[in-house]
Amino acid sequence: MPIPISAQLRAIAQRLADAGVPDPLVDAELLIGHVLGLGRGELQAAAVRGDQIAEAEAERLALLVDRRAAREPVQHLTGRAAFRHLELAVGPGVFVPRPETETVVQFAIDALLESASAQPVAVDLGTGSGAIALAMATEVPHARVHAVERSADAYAWAQRNARGVGNLTLVHGDLATAFDELRGVADVVISNPPYVPDDAIPRDPEVRLHDPAQALYGGADGLDVVRVISSRAQDLLHAGGLLVLEHGELQGAAIRDILTSDGWRAAATHQDLTRRDRATTALRA
Repeated sequence: MPIPISAQLRAIAQRLADAGVPDPLVDAELLIGHVLGLGRGELQAAAVRGDQIAEAEAERLALLVDRRAAREPVQHLTGRAAFRHLELAVGPGVFVPRPETETVVQFAIDALLESASAQPVAVDLGTGSGAIALAMATEVPHARVHAVERSADAYAWAQRNARGVGNLTLVHGDLATAFDELRGVADVVISNPPYVPDDAIPRDPEVRLHDPAQALYGGADGLDVVRVISSRAQDLLHAGGLLVLEHGELQGAAIRDILTSDGWRAAATHQDLTRRDRATTALRA
């Protein structure tokens, strides 16, 4: 028997709220929209019109709701993650891009747009799903973007997302050694590295149980990979080139100290939209 979409929305949102899901109504809309092939705006309009869900679709939806209530990431259930203007394919084995990274990549995009070069060069170290690299490549189409990912699972997702993007070069390899051919020519190096301290287990089950460990944990203080990137980015950037690092809200001062000790200039930490420290930038001397 068909069920009104509006009733399903209310029931699913309540079920997810009871399970501790942070944004239950948003996730209810995403799951129903996924089953019906509708965007969130279309789904909201359908609910107002009084549209209904067929029984077979309701059964499929119920299985997805059970999995979301068990705190499986909604992006794994729909297979998609929004990032700036992009919709990325994601799933098990790759870090799900977060909204806060959308503000971090803006520093790199602005630098590329302001570059005097006809074809500015950007490097994304540890690209994961390809979110940062694709944002740069699609929003600055005259740039040449290079990205590296070590994990075979994550690299497969990045390959899928990068299909058809002609100004993006994707490499499966180690960020500490990739792109020797770009030494001294990059305008921007950016990274969202693993920065969670090894003993700081994330509270949210979506992160703790489903994001790959190598994308999360960065050593005793969380900054082991940052130290590697500081050295590698100096190799890749030309004088005056920009380094952009995402990090945890309590790590800005420590990262500025690392960069300053390594000879970087003008190290500065920037807040995200929630007014938490989220990114540190520096210039190559």
